[in-house]
Amino acid sequence: MRHLPSTARLIVTVVLAAVLTACGGAAEPAAAPPPAPAGAPEPAGTPEPPNETPAPPDPPEVDACALVTRAEAEELAGTPLEDPVPVADTCTYTGPVSGPLAQVEVFVGDGAKKILDIDRELDHEFETLSGIGDEAYLEEGAVFVSVSGTWVAVRLVRLDDPAGYVGRLTEVARTVAGRL
Repeated sequence: MRHLPSTARLIVTVVLAAVLTACGGAAEPAAAPPPAPAGAPEPAGTPEPPNETPAPPDPPEVDACALVTRAEAEELAGTPLEDPVPVADTCTYTGPVSGPLAQVEVFVGDGAKKILDIDRELDHEFETLSGIGDEAYLEEGAVFVSVSGTWVAVRLVRLDDPAGYVGRLTEVARTVAGRL
């Protein structure tokens, strides 16, 4: 810079300072913060996170096929059924292809509660089953049971008169509530 005229040196210095500032560098070290006045409270360290209440524990996982066994599903349907097909929180027993038409479906958890809620919105008729679980309801072809916040729905598909299965569905509800 010795060989540059003074105006050029000034321009180079300003450009260099601007580049250093833009890149996060500084021509001079930052000044220390002023001392706190006497008697002033000391600044707090890192603020502590607010007290968070722990999430309620998830209900224990329940095997839908263990809630209603194949033998119990066959008794409910009144016909032999195929081996169960478990998928997530469900278990489905279907009748053989040779007939008769029959299916028993077991739903556990939020899905079971959702079926009940939808059926209520559709104004299905329900009968309250007293003394079974915390809550239990019977509707045509289905039963809903709640124990300790876990809902279970058992649906029966048959071509017969649904009234003939009320006693069997009620008994399945008692069995399920006892296993939850």
